Amino acid sequence: MTQFEKAIRFQALHQREKAFAIPNPWDAGTARILSSLGFEALATTSAGLAFSLGRRDAEGALTRDEVLANAKLIVDATDLPVAADLENGFGDQPAVVAETIRLAAACGLVGGSIEDATGKKEQPIYDFSLAVERIAAAAESAHRLPFPFVLVARAENFLNGKQDLDDTIKRLQAYEAAGADVLFAPGLPDAEAIRTVCAAVTKPVNVVMGLRGQHYTMKQLTDLGVKRVSLGSSLSPAALSGLINAAKEIMDEGTFSFANNTISFDAVNAFMKGSAD
Repeated sequence: MTQFEKAIRFQALHQREKAFAIPNPWDAGTARILSSLGFEALATTSAGLAFSLGRRDAEGALTRDEVLANAKLIVDATDLPVAADLENGFGDQPAVVAETIRLAAACGLVGGSIEDATGKKEQPIYDFSLAVERIAAAAESAHRLPFPFVLVARAENFLNGKQDLDDTIKRLQAYEAAGADVLFAPGLPDAEAIRTVCAAVTKPVNVVMGLRGQHYTMKQLTDLGVKRVSLGSSLSPAALSGLINAAKEIMDEGTFSFANNTISFDAVNAFMKGSAD
C-alpha cells in the first residue's frame, strides 16, 4: 500500500460515526503484534520509546532523529497507517515545527501530533500567540504534502497543572482555525469536560485512554463525541508489568510459574512475520 493510500485510509477513520482505537507501539515487534490483532492504524509513543532505551520520559530525552528513526522502523513493519508523537515539534520556533512535519512525512508517516507544552518548568505552556503560530506553520507544511497528512494539535494545560477548561477550548478552537485536522487535550478530568470539548470544535477530537482513573468504553466515548482514542504510553507499562512480575517471582520465590500464563514462543514468533515482509 502506498503512503497516499494509507493517508486516505487514515483520514477516513476520523470521519466515521464510531470512534476508533489507535494503539501506540514502541518498536517494530509491538507494531507487528498490534497490526495482527486487527487494529486499523498505529501511533508511536515517545514515552514507550524512551523506556525501551533506558531513559526517563522527559523533555529532551529523545532527539528528533531518534524519534523519526523509530517511527520509520514502525512504518516499515506494517501496512497500517502510522502517525507519530512529535512532542512539541523539537523546537520552539514555528519554522522548526514545520521542518519536523516535512521530515515526518519523509519517514512514511501519515499523521503526527504537535503539543503546546514547552517542557520548561518556569513556563510549561507556550504563550497563546506563539502556540497558534506553531500549529499554523505545521498545518501549512502538512498541506503542502502530496497526501492528506493528519495533523493533531494538542493543548497540554491539564497535564501541566493548569486546570483551565476555558483556556483549553480557546486554544483548541484557535488550532482548528489554524489548520489542525484533529484536536486533543490530554488529561481532561471527566466525561462532561470531554463532551464540552467535543461540542466546542468541529474537527475530530482525540482522547487518551488506558490510564488510571478513567475507564470509559468505546461506546461511551463515541456518545460523548470522541472520534479517536489513543493509548499513549499505557501499553508499554502493561508489557513491562509482565516482565517485572515474572522477574520478582524468580527473585522472591525462586519459582517460575509465570511461564504458565504467558503467550507461547511459537505464537510470538508467528506475529513477527507480518504483511510488510
